[in-house]
Amino acid sequence: MLQFKNNDLCIEQIKLSEIAIKYGTSTYVYSKSKIIKNFDNYKKALSPKEGFICFACKTNSNGAILKNISKLGAGADVTSGGEIYRCLRAGFDPLKVVYAGVGKTSEEIEYALKSKILMFNVESFEELDLINKIAGRIKLKAKISFRINPYVESETHDYIITGKKGTKFGIPYEDALKAYLYAKKKKNIVIAGIHSHIGSQILKTEPFKLAAQKIKKAVAEIEKNGIKLEYINCGGGLGIEYEKGQKAPSVKQLMSELFIVFDEDKKFIFEPGRSIIANAGHLLTKVIYRKVSGGKSFLITDAGMNDLIRPTLYKAYHEIIPVKKTNSKKIKTNVVGPICESGDFMGKDRMLPVVNQGGYLLITCAGAYGASMSSQYNSRPLIAEVLVENNKTMLIRKRASYKDLLLNEIK
Repeated sequence: MLQFKNNDLCIEQIKLSEIAIKYGTSTYVYSKSKIIKNFDNYKKALSPKEGFICFACKTNSNGAILKNISKLGAGADVTSGGEIYRCLRAGFDPLKVVYAGVGKTSEEIEYALKSKILMFNVESFEELDLINKIAGRIKLKAKISFRINPYVESETHDYIITGKKGTKFGIPYEDALKAYLYAKKKKNIVIAGIHSHIGSQILKTEPFKLAAQKIKKAVAEIEKNGIKLEYINCGGGLGIEYEKGQKAPSVKQLMSELFIVFDEDKKFIFEPGRSIIANAGHLLTKVIYRKVSGGKSFLITDAGMNDLIRPTLYKAYHEIIPVKKTNSKKIKTNVVGPICESGDFMGKDRMLPVVNQGGYLLITCAGAYGASMSSQYNSRPLIAEVLVENNKTMLIRKRASYKDLLLNEIK
């Protein structure tokens, strides 16, 4: 949780400038209390119904973050064998792990089955055939839901829309019954539920409600054909307020509107990620140079697009705050990184006070898809991650060294 104390920006009770001095920059910094609060919002909203919350660990897969979330009673929404491994290592109950993704490999499917996860969210007929074949070979039964694409569009970036017609995700809506009747014939498959996920960073409840209404119709048709479904998986996708003027629905508002649609006695699964971790984590960076070029003012930071790719990839907005409050006049400024790309920026045309060379900036709401999407582009070592609890800090990922860049290379 961010707040200014006198002229110092703090996360929980710790000055961010002190974190920068202690751990260096750039560094991802997370608030434990904010993670707990965000998760509790989901837990309380779900409490009238039976089911559980699966954290979408693709948003942030740091082991310490996962361990803390698993201790809250969360399940896990995973999209790879590696994410299954991380979640089991972090203490998640395998019977609360659901496995999504359009491209599960044979090796990943076998690993998931042997790990005794709750179920697969199946996205194609051929995937079902492979799961059935592998389950038979290793003499196990595979619980499945089909991910049904309800053809619902939402107002978000094209790259993170997953519920409209023509995307790679899910079973086409018109093929839902066909898929379940096909699965019913497979002797190593146990049909457990139905799944839908329409995208990410969605700031209205209407698309979720429309998708739920379409899924309800599919459920009625499926159950009319003698297939009983235990779980309704509503996916994730609830957005957060990255900038002033945005307004996200509350978790309680979203769930209450969906529960009205699904009035039958089912177990519910939700798969939030961004709305739990995004505004609990931030990127702390240092100004290494200042310059004026072509009439434009630049702050060049030690954080680059390899550390936080969202502004470059999605044109995403993250508020940028100097960690020291000053009364200096604000000027229009481009905050850019050191990568050899014109697309390497954290924010353009931001009204910021004068920040001196060596001053620190906080790029806010970077906890989701920040560290998890970072890379070593330009041979830049991965940066540190720090978890803050009240007045204590804990290093949860060491800053990589140059030697680490060569890890697994064969010379």
